[in-house]
Amino acid sequence: MHPLAVFGTSSDAGKTTVTMALCRLFADRGIRIAPFKAQNVSNNSAVTPEGREISRAQCFQAEAARVAPSHLFNPVLLKSYGDSSVQVIVNGLVYKNQSITSYYDEMTSLKEHVARAFTQLQQDYDLVIAEGAGSPVELNLLDRDLSNSFIASTFKTKNILVADIERGGVFASIYGTLELMEPVMRENLIGVVINKFRGDRRFFTDGERIIKERFGVPVLGVLPYMPLNIDMEDSQSLQNYQQRLGDVKIRIAVITYPGLSNYNDLDVLMADSELDVELIHACRPLQAFDMVLLPGSKTVMNDLRWLKSQGLFNEIKAFNKPIFGLCGGYQMLCQNLNDPDALEHNTPGMVTGFGFIDDDVIYQTPKVLANGSYTLFGYAIKGYEIHYGRMNRYPLYYQSQQIWGTHVHGLFDDDDFRSSYFKAINPAYKGYGYKDYRETEIQQFADRVGEAIDIRVLLGILRAEL
Repeated sequence: MHPLAVFGTSSDAGKTTVTMALCRLFADRGIRIAPFKAQNVSNNSAVTPEGREISRAQCFQAEAARVAPSHLFNPVLLKSYGDSSVQVIVNGLVYKNQSITSYYDEMTSLKEHVARAFTQLQQDYDLVIAEGAGSPVELNLLDRDLSNSFIASTFKTKNILVADIERGGVFASIYGTLELMEPVMRENLIGVVINKFRGDRRFFTDGERIIKERFGVPVLGVLPYMPLNIDMEDSQSLQNYQQRLGDVKIRIAVITYPGLSNYNDLDVLMADSELDVELIHACRPLQAFDMVLLPGSKTVMNDLRWLKSQGLFNEIKAFNKPIFGLCGGYQMLCQNLNDPDALEHNTPGMVTGFGFIDDDVIYQTPKVLANGSYTLFGYAIKGYEIHYGRMNRYPLYYQSQQIWGTHVHGLFDDDDFRSSYFKAINPAYKGYGYKDYRETEIQQFADRVGEAIDIRVLLGILRAEL
């Protein structure tokens, strides 16, 4: 089959979720799918069963495709830690920390890694669906573009263009993108998907006709505005999340420091109608909350300094109810944190933590990357670790009457642990089945995309003679 690429007229047009939905729709038809993104820029990552690190978005798409995630799905991942510096992860392993300028100097070798990964996936799967990045027509970056023009020209992908109608100017954004597309990308364009349409679908009938007649491309489908309440791709999605609250039993203050990462740990909590989750961006009284959660952080020591400068550090220190730390947030609960080789920060340094846990943190190589089963707090938990920080006394988890924490992501996804923990805070808490909820969200979203896009037509194009 021809490989398929999903490009967008802009960032946040909906490439990730459209790709996810197509993965599920094709998988439902018995096709073995490999999601792919050549380069992703995200602090929201996960660990594959191979013990490699990739973007959470590609793990999500793999889940929709019903295949195990692989480092081949995201061969280049950039994690920002400030001052135009990034941690570069190649084939799921840390390559180096470098400036963006130095990173761009290595495009030739990075393209080789990307090409090898894509080629291998074509051999192992029936269909590769590649997600683009940002806009495919950033003219000043085309020679350094791994996810758009390089993929389209090297592998002659059949292409879909996703346009976000909610932000306005949808005709101009489509027309401008088409006009600036490189010839091979334009020649292989199947059509346009209009995303995030609100209201009566019939009001866009003339819009479809205009796009087809004046721009020369068909509209494959008009997707309704569908908030997806799992696997938020970036921190902006997190800010826009609207909870579906019911009979609230517990109020949780989530501390959202600048280096917030791996915030998918919050999905299961924000989807729970009994938990009112509030994101805390600046100093404010916390005593009205029933619990404080310190989530993951890409730059733990910098975020501790931020907490102190905001006044939140003292506010949390004085909090006399449950406090839970996850990964970087767990490390903050310790006495001292030391990064002598600047593995997670711009410069070497040391900072004092909250001192709730009688242990110190030191950042050392290699990065801990693990995915599997853990025994935590008396429960068998499936999760993953992704951190440089080491703790001698409590390397995996800690528990006292008030202070709990762990290096393992995915802990709250476990229904038994989650129910037990929150029932201890409020016995009236009932809980819910997150795995079933998650599967329902994915399938319902994909089915609605399938109602708007004729998958049989897409399959016919992709199966046409190469």
